[in-house]
Amino acid sequence: MNKLMILVAAVTATTLVGCAGTRIDNTAGRATVYEDARQPGKIQGVGVESQDIMAVTDQMMRDMLSNSMLVSREVSPRVIIDSEYFTNESSSRINKNMLTDRLRINLNRAANGRLVFVGREYANMVEKERELKRRGVVDGGTIRTTAATAGADFRLVGRIMSLDKMDTGSQERSRYHQITFELIDLELGTYVWSGIYEFQKTAQDDVVYR
Repeated sequence: MNKLMILVAAVTATTLVGCAGTRIDNTAGRATVYEDARQPGKIQGVGVESQDIMAVTDQMMRDMLSNSMLVSREVSPRVIIDSEYFTNESSSRINKNMLTDRLRINLNRAANGRLVFVGREYANMVEKERELKRRGVVDGGTIRTTAATAGADFRLVGRIMSLDKMDTGSQERSRYHQITFELIDLELGTYVWSGIYEFQKTAQDDVVYR
C-alpha cells in the first residue's frame, strides 16, 4: 500500500512539473498608446509613414494656394485630385489615396471657393441619379438642373519614387523618396503647377508596412 502511494505521488509530481514547464504566460501586454501622427512613432522604418504623408500634403497645399495661376482667376478653376494618375513606383507599400485624399480635403477647406473640386471617381453615381431625375422617377432636387456634369480644367498627376541601398555589414537600410505632384491643363496638356517633396531615412532593422 505504501509503495502504491509513493508511485501515485511520484506520478503526480512529475505531471505538475511538466505542466509548470509548459504553462502559457497569459499576462496582459502593453496597453494601446495614442501617438502624435506628426511625429515619428515607436515603430519606425524607412518607408512612407504618417508624418511624411502629413508633411508632404501640407507643403503641397501651401504651394498650390500661393500659385496665382490657380487661385487668382476670375472664375474658380475646376480641379480633379484623386489617385487615378498618381502612381507608386517606389519600393514602399502605401495607399495612394492617403496622399491624394488628404491633399484634396485640406485644399477644399483652405481654398474657400477659389478652387472647385470635381469628383470624377464618382461620375457613375452622379449619372445614375441624373437619369432617375430625367425619367421622373425622383424629383429634381433643390439645387439646380444642368445640361451636363462638371468638366474639369486641371487634373492632378504624380509619382512616388525611391532609391534603396543597404550596408551588408551592418545591415543598415537607407531609402531616398521623391514624391512629385503636378497639375495638367486638360485642354492643352501643359503643366500649370509642379511640386516635389524629398526625404531619406536610414534604419538598421526595417519594419513591415501593410
